[in-house]
Amino acid sequence: MTARTILITGARAPVALHLARLFHFAGHRVHLACSIPSPMAAASVACTQFHLLPSPRSTHSAFRSTIQRIATDHNVDLIIPTCEEVFYLAMIKADIKVPIWCPDLADLARVHDKYAFIETVKDLGLPAPETALLKSKADRNAQPEGVVFKPQWSRFASEVMIKPTARQRATLAPSAALPWVAQAFVDGVEMSTYAIARDGKMLGLAQYQSLYRAGKGAGICFAPVHDDQITDFVTRFVAGTGWTGQISFDFIRQADDTIMPLECNPRATSGVHFFRDPAAFGAAVCGRGPAIVSGVSQTQAVKLAMWVYGLPKAIRTGEIREFWRRYRTAQDPLDWPTDPRPKRQQFNALVEIGKIALRDRVSLQSASTRDIEWNGPDQS
Repeated sequence: MTARTILITGARAPVALHLARLFHFAGHRVHLACSIPSPMAAASVACTQFHLLPSPRSTHSAFRSTIQRIATDHNVDLIIPTCEEVFYLAMIKADIKVPIWCPDLADLARVHDKYAFIETVKDLGLPAPETALLKSKADRNAQPEGVVFKPQWSRFASEVMIKPTARQRATLAPSAALPWVAQAFVDGVEMSTYAIARDGKMLGLAQYQSLYRAGKGAGICFAPVHDDQITDFVTRFVAGTGWTGQISFDFIRQADDTIMPLECNPRATSGVHFFRDPAAFGAAVCGRGPAIVSGVSQTQAVKLAMWVYGLPKAIRTGEIREFWRRYRTAQDPLDWPTDPRPKRQQFNALVEIGKIALRDRVSLQSASTRDIEWNGPDQS
């Protein structure tokens, strides 16, 4: 397969580092870009060059021109988004000649929208929980007790209210400008997926369960699982939407072993860490290689994040022994033979995010994404 020049954006994310390594060790030239100055992926041997981007959320015109310049100056063959900058890249697909590995903005928005995603699932004849769109307090008041409320546009389970009390519920003020959704509570075990696809054909799928999370959000310790129903769901969804690019889902496996989708993230998630064969992954994405399967059976844990988020939770819940067991036996996805520098750089990257959090008086999690978040067509 001919070596290509690939630009991976969202370099702050561990998944961006992992993708860079997969493509680099498959023989491709990898450029990395981000609107945070010192991401750990920039320290990788996989990084040919790092490019600092303007924030796509606050300075989209400058972001567009910078992407265009990088693509032209370095003869980029393919752009691969990893985080929510995917929406801003989708906006400029028609402006640049380089393929961007994602669907058009309308398709991305339809699955990022917590309500429209469920409607799409229903249209495809797949199972879905009852979900209502809320644009007023009257809509809120019409919902039964014991449901889950969440913003129509959100990430990392931010602001989610699970079976709120009457007092908590009264604080929710949905509007036409800031809609929320109400979703039937689904009890069971949460499972997640990461898939890659081209023209509606699934090229790879990883399924996993998050054992520890950063707050309510992204998994930081995750174990591989498998459910044939989930495989069938993702296959049918990808085919029904003609998906190209990366797509991720959250499910609940109920007590009767049936699965129910909760929401979709049209971007990379932690499941990418279960792919460790560069040649197979590169061929699936860049060539016409066969569909691939995740080849990792060991639990993965971003161990610095386990100290920051996992240990405090273990102390609160009295599960310190279980925390240490999982910490010791898990593989850190940042570890990679012949590429040790990113793991050392993660401390500097965390400090950088911490400075943003202190400056803007927000959580670490919010600070890590606020410059790239996409909250629907009306970004105001």
